[in-house]
Amino acid sequence: MNYKDTLNLPKTQFPMKANLSQREPQILAKWEQMDLYNALRRQSSGRTPYILHDGPPYANGHIHLGTALNKILKDMIVKSRQMSGFDAVYVPGWDCHGLPIEHQVDKELGPKKKTMTQVEIRRRCRKYAEKFIDIQRDEFKRLGVLGEWDNPYLTMTYDYEATIARELGRFFERGSVVRSKKPVYWCCSCRTALAEAEVEYHDHVSPSIYVKFPVTEEALAAFPELAGKEVSVLIWTTTPWTLPANLAITVHPDFQYVAVETGSQVWILAEGLLESCMATFGIEDYRVLRRFQGPELQGLKCRHPFVDRESVLVLGTHVTLEAGTGCVHTAPGHGREDYDMALEHGLDVYSPVDDDGRFTKEVPFFAGQFVFDANQAVNAKLRELDKLVLEAEISHSYPHCWRCKQPVIFRATEQWFISMERNDLRKKALQAIDQVQWVPSWGRERIYQMIQNRPDWCISRQRSWGVPITAFTCRSCGQVLASREVFDRVAELFEKEGADCWFERSVEDLLPDGAVCPGCGSRDFEKEMDILDVWFDSGVSHAAVLERRSYLRSPADLYLEGSDQHRGWFHSSLLASVGTRDRAPYKAVLTHGFVVDGQGYKMSKSLGNVIVPGEIIKKYGAEILRLWVSAEDYRDDIRISQDILKRLSEAYRRIRNTWRFILGNLYDFDPQRDAVPAEQMPELDRYALHALQKVVERVRRAYDRFEFHRVYHTVHNYCAVDLSAFYLDILKDRLYTSPAASRQRRAAQTVLYRILTTLLRLMAPILSFTAEEAWWHLPGQHGESVHMEGFPQMEEALLDPALEERWERIRRLRADVSRALEAARQAKIIGHPLDARVRLSLPARWADAFSGDADLLRTVFIVSDVRIEAGDGWQGAVEGQEVEGLRVLVEPAPGGKCQRCWVKSETVGSFQDHPEICDRCHSALEA
Repeated sequence: MNYKDTLNLPKTQFPMKANLSQREPQILAKWEQMDLYNALRRQSSGRTPYILHDGPPYANGHIHLGTALNKILKDMIVKSRQMSGFDAVYVPGWDCHGLPIEHQVDKELGPKKKTMTQVEIRRRCRKYAEKFIDIQRDEFKRLGVLGEWDNPYLTMTYDYEATIARELGRFFERGSVVRSKKPVYWCCSCRTALAEAEVEYHDHVSPSIYVKFPVTEEALAAFPELAGKEVSVLIWTTTPWTLPANLAITVHPDFQYVAVETGSQVWILAEGLLESCMATFGIEDYRVLRRFQGPELQGLKCRHPFVDRESVLVLGTHVTLEAGTGCVHTAPGHGREDYDMALEHGLDVYSPVDDDGRFTKEVPFFAGQFVFDANQAVNAKLRELDKLVLEAEISHSYPHCWRCKQPVIFRATEQWFISMERNDLRKKALQAIDQVQWVPSWGRERIYQMIQNRPDWCISRQRSWGVPITAFTCRSCGQVLASREVFDRVAELFEKEGADCWFERSVEDLLPDGAVCPGCGSRDFEKEMDILDVWFDSGVSHAAVLERRSYLRSPADLYLEGSDQHRGWFHSSLLASVGTRDRAPYKAVLTHGFVVDGQGYKMSKSLGNVIVPGEIIKKYGAEILRLWVSAEDYRDDIRISQDILKRLSEAYRRIRNTWRFILGNLYDFDPQRDAVPAEQMPELDRYALHALQKVVERVRRAYDRFEFHRVYHTVHNYCAVDLSAFYLDILKDRLYTSPAASRQRRAAQTVLYRILTTLLRLMAPILSFTAEEAWWHLPGQHGESVHMEGFPQMEEALLDPALEERWERIRRLRADVSRALEAARQAKIIGHPLDARVRLSLPARWADAFSGDADLLRTVFIVSDVRIEAGDGWQGAVEGQEVEGLRVLVEPAPGGKCQRCWVKSETVGSFQDHPEICDRCHSALEA
């Protein structure tokens, strides 16, 4: 007889090999057929909504690992909140306007662009965005992300563009929008102003020069000890090209300054930097002629080094002693603090640089030169006039354009700004920050400091692809017309025709009937041709999406993006909402880190360490990407490499094989028919149910706190240690050898079914494909999709602390016995643990607790026999490490090997009908 045929061996269709790259698209197709997302919406009707508002990715290329990380995190949160009992709606969105798309279209068009109208260029930009929206939508869906993909929000739809115009109107109505000339980041390559969020910092080599500004003779009259000497104020700068625009020198009111004589010259600089400057110049012989307090220098006149005008000394607290001379070259048209000095001291905001970054014709010596190219020419002129003390180079972090990657300049131009001070926008924004939950908590401090120190918001851009600043200027008196009636009229047109109509229609068509200038009564207007900063576009998404869709709400429960969005979307959204609604648009903000390689380096093509999501999906499947997102603490930078992916694949295999083993042992189990009540189960099964409740509690708490790495580690450890290496290992004997319908086997199957259905629901937000696949293989009646189930609840009735304490002691015993069995195997005393008899000498309190449990311990140790006895005089016994005072002796078990269960027993050979099996298996066959 083939006794293997009598065993209850696993029979399953759940495959051992995942083949995720082939199977995942089949599951996606099934979800499409089921209309799973909308089925969830119908099922959730009436529940409390949970709104994670999607920060829109930019529609200008394929997704990368950072984008995949972001979308998977959002999907895990939405799914976990859905399974926690909320109606977790997810409306994905795309940012569609702006320079990156226009930049790509410019490259595609080449010289042809010059022959096209602005509207024709805009239409090409729209087509470009539409193309990549479709590409990215498919790539996001391939990751297993569920959402309203058939109705996303796009910042370029007509209704969204109309909302942008209305929200801008709200700022105008409050008097928060101003037009003025002040320095902004300017990209000479893209020929537009940039917001701080559109600036990246990279290493850059700049000239470092020390320049003499000669003090006028009239000014020296106030200082007799300097009379008749060649006196100069010494400045330091890393931007020689800004010297033509110098109008002043700033000194600190609290610093002490010195006039120091070296040779025939006298230089004025901060005393706190005297020694370091002289060391830099290589000058050892010098003496101090006079000391000044900062205010004594106020109003002192100097001559510009090469332009025929004066430069005046002013006081400013932004001067530091970190570098330079303590006397700061001040060009009001080319620096933020310089501009503040101009306002305070009545200086002109002078910026003789055009849109291409070239000096205008009013600049002597350098007219027409590109500013960065002019650095050498300026230095040469200074040397020629003996005004250059020292010339060197410095490598430092310098602002670059986010799109073309070229260094930018500060340049004063006429721009539109949202004032941070009018209507107390800064104050209200800072107050709103403290009403928000920031995860991690340091996010609060970061955005608080940014809002606290930021300048006015420059909202104008000199480009084509975007929503125009919908304001009109009176040609007669220059007053701006920006009333509610104007914005309502424009918004109505945008709803019907889109923002293109601003560039197609005449001023008369765009204005409401009877519009007149409130200042002079004129009807002659010109429309503004600058477009809005795209951060304003996405910043008003709370109004365009959350407030306009009836099933959403504002403020959102959560915004989630990378840590760079503290100065990006989190920032602009906060200002856009506080500026019009006096509150933040979000209740909580969660921040994740960046993706780096295995050594912690930023990914770049030059380093050759870029990993593309599509390559990972093709090789491993999207499920491994999802597991990667969950496995690390996303609040820090997340590492990825081929080695990391291989380790995660092994972890995935352990989890999958655990689920596969359980499914294989449920092939003949019907939970409605065969389930055994917990109180009728053996204590091992009741202990397993107790341990399962602890897992449920830990995982649910981790989901609530967005701690997905704790979910992963809890479940992976549970599958590898508590199940595979313990409970399932012990259970195999009962599952395979017990009579098929016996209470012992059905109890085990009941526990397995509860473990599996619990794990599938707990891991569905992370292993969305595998949990679904396994769910479809469950026996009995169950829901159509695991994603339509709720999270399991921790069942208090199944908790048994006394049983847990007893089984923790048994597990300690098992660890010491396993060590002894391995030592016996290496000593050739046994070949397999089932060849062994284990004799235990227990400490007194343990002996009392387990005196009648020899057969239970035999099952737990997976050996053929266990004897509990006094171990005095044992030779070769192993001392316990987990259990102090334990002695374990391993010896060959007596009897023959049962051909059915492989246990050695002296009853083998006792039965004429089945001489090859033991009494336990004989009883099973009779049953």
